[in-house]
Amino acid sequence: MKIIHSTAVIADTVELGRDVCIGPYCCLDGNVVLGDNCQLDTHVVVTGNTTIGAGTRIFPFASIGHISQDLKYDGEVVSLEIGARNTIREHVTMNPGTSQGGGVTRVGDNNLFMVGVHVAHDCIVGNNVIMANNATLGGHVTVADHAILGGLVGVHQFARIGAHSFVGAGSLVTEDVIPFGMVSGNRAVLGGLNLVGLKRRDFERDEINALRAAFKDIFMTQDTTFQTRVLRARETYAESDLVNQMIDFILVEKSRGYCLPSTSPSGA
Repeated sequence: MKIIHSTAVIADTVELGRDVCIGPYCCLDGNVVLGDNCQLDTHVVVTGNTTIGAGTRIFPFASIGHISQDLKYDGEVVSLEIGARNTIREHVTMNPGTSQGGGVTRVGDNNLFMVGVHVAHDCIVGNNVIMANNATLGGHVTVADHAILGGLVGVHQFARIGAHSFVGAGSLVTEDVIPFGMVSGNRAVLGGLNLVGLKRRDFERDEINALRAAFKDIFMTQDTTFQTRVLRARETYAESDLVNQMIDFILVEKSRGYCLPSTSPSGA
């Protein structure tokens, strides 16, 4: 059964799923689609071409679907797609895409966005991601599955945050963070692997050991160039899924560099 407070304002264009709960002073307009069992607590605003998946809960004063802060936006049709079972806490802002980024901002399933998080235009956020209070994504950022961003983290436009990585609180990330990596600082530097996260997610010990060895070979040696070390690790640890994930991420051709250890060898 739908529960809609008498003070909520809902446009005729809005589609509501089964058993949604919309609290006092919420405002929904535009081409909004709200999935089954969604809960909007109070004073939540959802607008634009926004789809929100089943079981998502949004807390007070969140602003979802308003146009991006990109000054190049000129009224083109854009959208925001949010998956299922997300928790979106107070004062979170999420913007749709722009024509420069494909027109869509996408958020996956089972994510936690704590107070004041900002997901900018054209971002892609995976599944089971945690963004702590006031963490901010610039435009066109990609955050892969199971990544954790600490409080007050800022991620520069077009940066990639790899799967199962950890970004320490207060970090400014201007370059890509490798999968399974752990970075911190201003600017963020690579401190090692997110071993705690790997163990919590029950990766096999042999896989973790292979990843640690490959990390050392790529980032902590100086016998040859960075590219050569990466390709050599590909051959040495060809049977390791985790190492291949890390190397696939590194070998994507793009202009942005990677967060490296503060004592990274020359040639990296």
